Amino acid sequence: MALPLLSNRRARHLFLDRHALAEAPVGAATGQALHDLIDRIGFVQVDSINTVARAHDMILFARRQTYRPDALKRLLERDRSLWEHWTHDASILPVGLHGVWQHRFQRDAERLHRNWRKFFREGYEAQFDTILNRIARDGPVGTADVGEGEVRGKGGWWDWHPSKTALEWLWRTGQIAVTRRDGFRKIYDLTERVIPAPHRTQVPAEILVDWACTTALDRLGFATPGELAAYWNTISPDEAKAWAKAALASGDVIEIDVEGSTGQLRRALIRPSTLAATPPEPTARLRILSPFDPALRDRDRAEHLFGFRYRIEVFVPEPKRIYGYYVFPILEGDRLIARIDAKAHRDEATLRVKSFWPEAGVKLGASRRARLEAELDRIARFSGCARVEYLEGWQRTPLLRGT
Repeated sequence: MALPLLSNRRARHLFLDRHALAEAPVGAATGQALHDLIDRIGFVQVDSINTVARAHDMILFARRQTYRPDALKRLLERDRSLWEHWTHDASILPVGLHGVWQHRFQRDAERLHRNWRKFFREGYEAQFDTILNRIARDGPVGTADVGEGEVRGKGGWWDWHPSKTALEWLWRTGQIAVTRRDGFRKIYDLTERVIPAPHRTQVPAEILVDWACTTALDRLGFATPGELAAYWNTISPDEAKAWAKAALASGDVIEIDVEGSTGQLRRALIRPSTLAATPPEPTARLRILSPFDPALRDRDRAEHLFGFRYRIEVFVPEPKRIYGYYVFPILEGDRLIARIDAKAHRDEATLRVKSFWPEAGVKLGASRRARLEAELDRIARFSGCARVEYLEGWQRTPLLRGT
């Protein structure tokens, strides 16, 4: 018997609505409104690259263009309603998840104990108590404040000095927390000084799998068991499969076929009520997304739905790059229509556009170009620039599939 079909159009509309990208990017973006937006999309990834703006700031600006970074800083550092930890990468999360994350702290401590000895210099374990005692006595520290006399490596994460490795270990295992960032440098304090007491109680282990799967499905709309497990990265794929089997048996979810951009079908789980509802029509507003936007985190899922293949090329040698060092996807309505290579030169108050690569069949006519220029003007102001400069040859032609 054929499964119910979620058409590609409805799938894209549902996907964008659950990622807060269907409505116009207007409304409040401070205090509880900003907290609720982050809770709605689950988490906001943090990344150090500041080509135009930090990833977390671009993610929030794409959804609420009244957003300003100081509003996020207040929730993290003063109100303590948000905190920073690890999902698939470093992310900003609602503080109410700390009780769930305590299970992850325990899991990661066991995993890191097995793996980190293979990768890092010896001596970091001997620094655990030294660092904890120092923080307890003297207050918050960053990596520059510890490891006096230790050899400072010139390489990447594999070349950290022992005290930096110890700090990261203590953070990843929940013994310390990020109390603030100075610039982009993490400053750590004891967890009990950062996370409010009501949120430091571990949730019961028996609800962990159900919590992970139900909350992931709420935020994704439809998903495979593997996608449910990967969303928070707190449970295993086998645990998600077992949950799916039980949820199917109880009728809490059903199986459907999700139509992809070229008509291909992919089986997924959905709530019956979600399948019966009509998702809102996305606004035609054009917006520029961070490469780390939650809607793009699962590259395969985005490619299935939108036919948009995106790979970041930061670590690709320049001669081998196809589009550029740090290229931003462009969303228009319910389509990913292009990518743009732009950089903020704040010392010159100028956002420079190096190249605009449309997808096949996308034309940069007068109306679309006007909307692109308007959005770039808004992005420029957000990034601290007064004007946009378009470099010679910035309008490119679509590349053939597979190039």
